Amino acid sequence: MNPQIELQTYKFIKENTEKWYIDLPNWEGTKAELEMVEGADTMLDYVGKGTSPVELILAEQPFDGCNILKLIHDYSKEIGGGGIYLLADYEGEALNQEMWLCEVTEWVFEKLPPFIYFKKI
Repeated sequence: MNPQIELQTYKFIKENTEKWYIDLPNWEGTKAELEMVEGADTMLDYVGKGTSPVELILAEQPFDGCNILKLIHDYSKEIGGGGIYLLADYEGEALNQEMWLCEVTEWVFEKLPPFIYFKKI
């Protein structure tokens, strides 16, 4: 792995309500803002294979064994934040899963990255 790539690990938890949330202890907003919706929940179900929590390594540059989320529509200037990302495939299997990642993504990365590279731990 390239030592200059900044890798961050985040935990996603599926509660008894069947809703997924990112675990961000330093988040100062509401819990509802941390809910994974509009396809992100579907992606976590798929990646987690029915388990919770799911821990993901996230980065803005590619790293060994990563999968790619590609920004296909930036809503940061239209509805106040976030964007639609595409997971074309996961570990070699075609998915074409679109998902909305809200303004929390901008808080995590300090911007809305054109690509998010990730890998399940």
